[in-house]
Amino acid sequence: MKNELIKIKENALKELSNIKNLDSFRNLEIKYLGRKGEISTILRGLSELNDEEKKTFGKEANIIKKKLTEDFNKKKESLSQSTNKYIDVTLPGTQIKKGHIHPITQIENELVEIFKSLGFSVLNGPELESDYYNFESLNIPKHHPARDMQDTFYVDIKNKENKYDLVMRTHTSPVQVRAMQQFGAPLKCVVPGRVFRSESTDAVHEHTFYQMEGLLIDKNINIPNMIAVMEELLRNIFKQEIETRIRPGYFPFVEPAIELDIRCTICKGAKCPACKHSGWLEILPAGMVHPNVLKHGGIDSNKYSGFAFGLGLTRLAMMKYGVDDIRLFQSGNLKFLEQF
Repeated sequence: MKNELIKIKENALKELSNIKNLDSFRNLEIKYLGRKGEISTILRGLSELNDEEKKTFGKEANIIKKKLTEDFNKKKESLSQSTNKYIDVTLPGTQIKKGHIHPITQIENELVEIFKSLGFSVLNGPELESDYYNFESLNIPKHHPARDMQDTFYVDIKNKENKYDLVMRTHTSPVQVRAMQQFGAPLKCVVPGRVFRSESTDAVHEHTFYQMEGLLIDKNINIPNMIAVMEELLRNIFKQEIETRIRPGYFPFVEPAIELDIRCTICKGAKCPACKHSGWLEILPAGMVHPNVLKHGGIDSNKYSGFAFGLGLTRLAMMKYGVDDIRLFQSGNLKFLEQF
């Protein structure tokens, strides 16, 4: 049995020296050191020997097994290092999956560039807003009936005066007064951002969506100035003339107020769920800044006037890309998002 052990050792080391790759190595390792390998077979045969022979040959077998295990491990490490170092530069590279800019972000970036070309600055404001900036400074005092127009997420956090007055902003309009207080007049700015409404969702309504506030304050600003900016904006976004209509509107922070609608680009005016079967989609509520809002912003309404508008980025993306359900934008559906 001793001669058999020595022969197994010599054969194993000889074959091991000729191994050139990991696949061949694994097969050889199984042959000699596996559960059914030659060394294990020898060890199982010890049961047929007497106690003295078991002690002698068992010790010898374990020494040989230990030696082979060490040599096999060294060979494996050597082969692994050689494999890691080898790179075939002629093989095609691994294809990196490209990301996609979200369609609403695309619209926002495009609008920002358009307004920058018209001389507007780009500002930001907090999404967690105070009651004062979200409502009171915009001519919507407490108990004003206009507050019923917007279902609001009220936040259960007290302010420094130990009062509950924080809300998730319902529009980007609060930045109007913040900008006036910080920069004064004249002022030209846009404010892209996310807003929140506590309302049921459907094809054209979401609890979280995106707007872009626009504000221009200077001397002798009038409604024709406002309409000209709005129409120029739509031409640049849609790259063509878009049929529009202007209706009287009501928003407490502007007077007079208008609503600019565009012909539904999904049904071409034939009436569909996206336009509530009207053929038109409200996209640009606007108006002349109310004197009370100018007052909260620290601007003299006898000297300056201005207009403001709230552009619905999510609805604009619907019209530009022909999306008939607003909920798709926040669905996380990659098949939908990768189209853009």
